Amino acid sequence: MDYDSSDERKAIDDTKAGIKGLVDSGIVEIPRIFIRPPHELAEELNMCKSTLQVPVVDLSGIQVEDERKKIVDEIREACEKWGFFQLINHGIPSSVLEGMIDGTRKFHEQDVEVKKEYYSSDPTREVRYDSNLHVYKAKGKTAYWKDSLYISGLVSGHNEPEEIPPVCRKTSLEYINHVIKLEDTLLGLLSEALGLKPNYLKATECDKGQTLVCHYYPACPQPELTLGASKHTDPVFLTILLQDQTGGLQVMCDNQWADVEPIEHRLVINIGDFFRSSQMTSL
Repeated sequence: MDYDSSDERKAIDDTKAGIKGLVDSGIVEIPRIFIRPPHELAEELNMCKSTLQVPVVDLSGIQVEDERKKIVDEIREACEKWGFFQLINHGIPSSVLEGMIDGTRKFHEQDVEVKKEYYSSDPTREVRYDSNLHVYKAKGKTAYWKDSLYISGLVSGHNEPEEIPPVCRKTSLEYINHVIKLEDTLLGLLSEALGLKPNYLKATECDKGQTLVCHYYPACPQPELTLGASKHTDPVFLTILLQDQTGGLQVMCDNQWADVEPIEHRLVINIGDFFRSSQMTSL
């Protein structure tokens, strides 16, 4: 049956309280826009779950020539087969990682009257939070059970740190500064994995336009009916992902879904669509 979700979308949007607001209201059944179609639910039940494990790359020997070559080889292999790898000994202090997770939680769990001033679906706004309701307008789309805080423009200089919500400003800035340095390291290693000079990718300015996205997945009364995100590829050059200990991320390899185990202080690296397309064009 045809279903018009506009009223449900508008009702949630107007509160500016996000999915967290739905949970706080005490709902026991999720709105229809979040319920996945029966064929999706059936497909998931019948899909084989992989026992494969996403590769882990250790950066601790990066300054030693032989060790660096081994790291580059591991990254090349992981990118070719998976497009993903986990990173350990990456140089970002555990306190910074924990602070980022804590700051994200504090933003999304603060009083809605404070939080709602940042609520917007305008993608040109440098700092905003929303419930991704705009993606549900397309026919057949199911809503994602998550709220997201977006922080962009800091690296390009179009944004002022004071625009970041006070409750997570310090932790976000610390994390951003460390991740920018790590990104430079990864671009060098990826360049070498392609058989190019270490500064090649950096010189193409593929690191411009970074955005920090802080997802929050409130406790769901019917988790078997919905998802925090549907299957997708990232429409970016490179994603550096920090998971909390709840996890939930899965990666498809050999047509099977493999869990990305949330191990404390590890980062997940995802080769995005722009990286793949740029290399297909230039090589």
